[in-house]
Amino acid sequence: MRFGIDVGTTRTIAAVVDRGNYPVVTVEDYLGDAQEYIPSVVALDGDRLVAGWEAMKLGPDDPSLVRSFKRIMSDQSVTAATPVLLGDVTRPLGEVLRAYADTVVTALRAFQSSIKDTTPIEVVLGIPANAHSAQRLLTLSAFSEAGVKVLGLINEPSAAAFEYTHRHAQTLNSKRSHILIYDLGGGTFDSSLIRVDGKDHKVIGSVGISHLGGDDFDELLAGCALNIAGRHDDAFGARAKKSLIDEARTAKEALVPQSRRLVVEVANKDVTVPVADFYDAATPLIQQSLDVMSPLIGADDLSDSEVAGIYLVGGASALPLVPRMLRERFGRRVHRSPFPGGSTAVGLAIAADPTSGFHLQERIARGIGVFREFDSGHAVSFDPLITPDTADRDVVITRRYRAAHNVGWFRFVEYTSLNADGSPGDISLISEVKVPFDPAITDVDSAEIKPFHGPEVSETLTIDSDGIASVRIEVDGGVSINHVI
Repeated sequence: MRFGIDVGTTRTIAAVVDRGNYPVVTVEDYLGDAQEYIPSVVALDGDRLVAGWEAMKLGPDDPSLVRSFKRIMSDQSVTAATPVLLGDVTRPLGEVLRAYADTVVTALRAFQSSIKDTTPIEVVLGIPANAHSAQRLLTLSAFSEAGVKVLGLINEPSAAAFEYTHRHAQTLNSKRSHILIYDLGGGTFDSSLIRVDGKDHKVIGSVGISHLGGDDFDELLAGCALNIAGRHDDAFGARAKKSLIDEARTAKEALVPQSRRLVVEVANKDVTVPVADFYDAATPLIQQSLDVMSPLIGADDLSDSEVAGIYLVGGASALPLVPRMLRERFGRRVHRSPFPGGSTAVGLAIAADPTSGFHLQERIARGIGVFREFDSGHAVSFDPLITPDTADRDVVITRRYRAAHNVGWFRFVEYTSLNADGSPGDISLISEVKVPFDPAITDVDSAEIKPFHGPEVSETLTIDSDGIASVRIEVDGGVSINHVI
């Protein structure tokens, strides 16, 4: 049985492949009630890691309860060993992700059992468009270790485009052949421009913000309530702050376009927040997403463009201010998914269905390059290995050269563009690797970089079908290093 799984910052939703249909999977919460999602939370029950509804059973005030752990993964330096704080103790991120993946897979097996299906579980996972390699690898590993076959990872906006085409194919034609996905989730914002030809989808470009989503709106609303209560400068403990954010989240999710006020409990007292005040605070965040997205669309007036529609998905796009601001700017071609939280999961299930006929040609969201030392370590050169405008999946690039120094110091980065002089624009460090080119070196980290007539070196950069980048550095007659970047 095949599923699409959207591992969201606040909620995880799965959809199943069912003879050309892609219904969202229902799961039982701790009260035995049917729900269409699993909370993306983990906690400690004694010494045991629990996740999802089992973690929620401990209560929102449990000090070990951790929400939005997916945001930790956006840090470029994250590894499986990165500590996650649960109350007063820490657990490795890899262990936390595995516990959560086990919970999700257990729910899928329960659904499978309910319809008496015994086939192996195969899944396609969603991943933020701007996710780096470590985030992709950690997600892939957690679900593989949970005992399911991972067919692939697809960028979340690209999956939502599948759902759009499946639902709104009549809006696409030879003149209007592009979809712009606006994906605002609980913790991340992604946007992709996708050209559609029948069931063939090609990603033209992707942008995103790693820390922008519903969690930020919750904190803004909590801040508004504290201001009105005259308690903005009060010191709140971790438990009290968590409770306040939960109150704000509940109030925000009850908002409808006609709402005029929200009620948030602050220190056991109800505080009324005018919706207009909350929207004033939230407007700059939404504007930030529009500014980031603007290079993909080029203009505010869509009347003469090839864009058939701007599709709003992700749980945070349910905030009424979001479609309002987009429609004020772009007009009637803004469409909000009827199930914004489940759109990506449905698209992932479509991708998992070999009979759907949907095909995706996707490029990585950013380029990959490497800084190298030269002039005995006194200067640095930049080699753009993959450019953002030409990078495709399943690519292999090899560099061969003779070492001119005793140590190779490689700093791999993601970058958005190249300046006129060939230097990278906006960059973020992915990882650093030091390799001894001189076989006499035993401690490469403390070795001073010096000129050295060294052996031949081969670097091979690979980006696989899941967007995971890795490099293999081989020194003739010396070390061979494999490194995920």
